[in-house]
Amino acid sequence: MSDRTADLVLTGGPVHTVDPARPFATSVAVRGERIVAVGHDEVHDLIGPRTEVVDLHGRLLVPGFQDAHVHPVGAGIELGQCDLGGATGVTDLLERIRAWADAHPDRPWITGGGWSMESFPGGTPDRTLLDTAVPDRPVFLVNRDHHGAWVNTLALELAGVTGRTPDPADGRIERDAGGEPSGTLQEGAMELVARHVPRVTLDEQVAGLLRAQQVLHAHGITAWQDALLGEHASTADPAPAYRRAALDGLLTARVRGALWWDRESGLEQLDRLLERRDTFTVGRIRAHTVKIMQDGIAENGTAALLGPYLTGCGCASDNSGISFVDPAELARIVTRLDREGFQVHFHALGDRAVREALDAVEAAVAANGHRGNRHHLAHLQVVDSADVPRFRELGATANIQALWATHEPQMDELTIPFLGSERAARQYPFGDLLRSGAVLAAGSDWPVSSPDPLAALHNAVNRQDPGSDRPVFLPEQRITLDAALTAYTAGSAYVNHLDDTGVVAPGRLADLAVLDRDIFARPVEEIAHARVQQTFVGGQRVHAAADA
Repeated sequence: MSDRTADLVLTGGPVHTVDPARPFATSVAVRGERIVAVGHDEVHDLIGPRTEVVDLHGRLLVPGFQDAHVHPVGAGIELGQCDLGGATGVTDLLERIRAWADAHPDRPWITGGGWSMESFPGGTPDRTLLDTAVPDRPVFLVNRDHHGAWVNTLALELAGVTGRTPDPADGRIERDAGGEPSGTLQEGAMELVARHVPRVTLDEQVAGLLRAQQVLHAHGITAWQDALLGEHASTADPAPAYRRAALDGLLTARVRGALWWDRESGLEQLDRLLERRDTFTVGRIRAHTVKIMQDGIAENGTAALLGPYLTGCGCASDNSGISFVDPAELARIVTRLDREGFQVHFHALGDRAVREALDAVEAAVAANGHRGNRHHLAHLQVVDSADVPRFRELGATANIQALWATHEPQMDELTIPFLGSERAARQYPFGDLLRSGAVLAAGSDWPVSSPDPLAALHNAVNRQDPGSDRPVFLPEQRITLDAALTAYTAGSAYVNHLDDTGVVAPGRLADLAVLDRDIFARPVEEIAHARVQQTFVGGQRVHAAADA
């Protein structure tokens, strides 16, 4: 093959490049791992006798999606456990649990998750329900958000959790009227039982990773940031699985790993983090990020708020959530991590946690200057208006999970009444952040929610689930499809430090996704109906739908 011919040419359809210098094209040529030409009919001059030509037939070509906050190994493992995703109501949940337990009589524990809080009064299921489904084995099932677990009586007994067991500093044991554990464990309290659950093996983790990688490629995802490399609650450290997959040539995606910050320890863990950065930076994974979880979630009252939650009667409670790391200590930690060249990936959901995280970034910038580590804050459910412009000022990226910005039962029944109207009106302020000049990245938090970027694009643009008859959720915070796609491609590539990806331009890596339609040429209400037909990483096809 001559030096001028291409290995792959995709032509005959619209190309949305996400490159402001040349936003639209109809043909792309790839040689080796990289794009060598973007244009129109002139690109055909690079077609040689061995060039693979993909006729798009009017379908849309975009940069490969990048998920900036996801947990693939855990998601892949859960797909092989008792999967409760999509279950509707208590009866359906119990039937699934009972059926899975009956089909796996050799399992000493019944594990899995995906149940939704809105299925139960107050979002807290009771252990006696699980006792009826599985009376003879301990059960540990995390909820959809992975911030709480549902356990049966036998699991509590095996773990020695009783009415006399105190709540941990970073969690809560839900209790019945008599003060006994009712069966729901929130945040750090999950660990009381999780430490007794049999650990998954490395082989099982690798199998989960590969299962998840296939799912993510099928959604057009070519790179991601794993938001938790470490042990937490019932999750074993996925880092060794990534290392093995990378060394064995099985990791086809590009991965940025966020090393878990153990909030029970302090800066004495820094040497260990530096060692882990070296150990788990191999092949297509880079472990140059540290994940700090600053608060919990609003639905169980652990998201850190500037003011107290409301009670069921609309009165102020005595709870303002939990800051998992003392704010002054957080500033010291982030300053040191920044100095060591780590990116910091914050879980910051409530407005107090967001402010504390931004304050910590500000302290790092004041001490170290702008070092280009690209710190980012994920989730951002409630952001005080005074903190919106600080993202641009500090160079902190807003890492959004757009699927959550919609009216649905968990929002309408378990969140808005306890936030109150003023704070509820400041939820997921994508539009305000974008207008302020903030860089937006996007992720799914799968398995908390769907890994499908097209579903997320739909909600970012519409602020409404497909086909929903509920009102548009804070319509002033809608963003354009172009902005949403940029967040899920170039924006996430920015926080992943993958600067030669994220756009379709000559010289960039050929990480690409082919959709089954041009979502820019159809009503925005139809975005979620689109599907990914082909996915390429470095010019190599890693997914092809049956009808591609």
